[in-house]
Amino acid sequence: MSKVRIFADSISDVPQDWIDKYNIGIVPLYIVFQEKSYVDRKEINAKEMYNLVEIYGHLPKTSAPSPADFIQAFRPAIEDGEDILYISMSSHLSSTYQNSLTAAREFPTGRITVLDSLNVSAGAAMNVLLAAKMASEGKSAMFISEWLETARHEIQLNILVDNLDYLHKGGRVGSIQHMLGSILRISPILYVKHGRVLSGVKYRGSKERIVKKLLQDILSHIHRIDHDQIIIAQTLEEETAEWMRHFILEETSIRDVHIIEGGCSICSHSGPHSLAISFILKSKPIVELL
Repeated sequence: MSKVRIFADSISDVPQDWIDKYNIGIVPLYIVFQEKSYVDRKEINAKEMYNLVEIYGHLPKTSAPSPADFIQAFRPAIEDGEDILYISMSSHLSSTYQNSLTAAREFPTGRITVLDSLNVSAGAAMNVLLAAKMASEGKSAMFISEWLETARHEIQLNILVDNLDYLHKGGRVGSIQHMLGSILRISPILYVKHGRVLSGVKYRGSKERIVKKLLQDILSHIHRIDHDQIIIAQTLEEETAEWMRHFILEETSIRDVHIIEGGCSICSHSGPHSLAISFILKSKPIVELL
């Protein structure tokens, strides 16, 4: 039986220690400012991207890896006798998924399995972590894919955006909404449902108050949350993420709380000082309750 190697794209924000531990392959997206294109995670990081936003005065665009990029990434693993399970960012948000399918058809049938995570950032990372653990236990790519096709619908992601600036620059919030949001100190919650990013509740007040409120709202349904692991993604919010981690571990019986760093692909939409939390539900989603 061939060993299974897990691949993901850079918007999954998979941390380097997971990459090293599970030999995860990452296919990067591109971050594009006007005519200049940067390879995500290799040629640019989130802090550098924020600096360029200040210089150019507008947000970058993200570009999907081409089929050729996927072929180049997949070929060494296939030649080494490994089967591949590629876990894509949501197919509703990018052509990344379709490009990976095109690339997979260039290899012998059955060697590459492609799964749409229907998620991004910490939500996609949760799919990748679950897959990597199963692959390390000797499970086949098809077994892992079929298991995740059900589990992915239970993986929730809530994103706390620090302010409306990036959503405004990206055309997702109008000028009046942006002005009122700034005056009222509104921080919106985004969530992922059926592979699409939607707007949820909007919290008001200080960052500390908002983070506590978000955690309280989520943990009020702790009996419906899987206790194995939670993933927190942060960008320029290391201390807050650590505080959230300690709060969850002290107040619940969750066994592991992982902290990962949000990369350029997701941060070009959410902006700096954003936080995201991903968890697995045991039953129907609770995002609509938040």
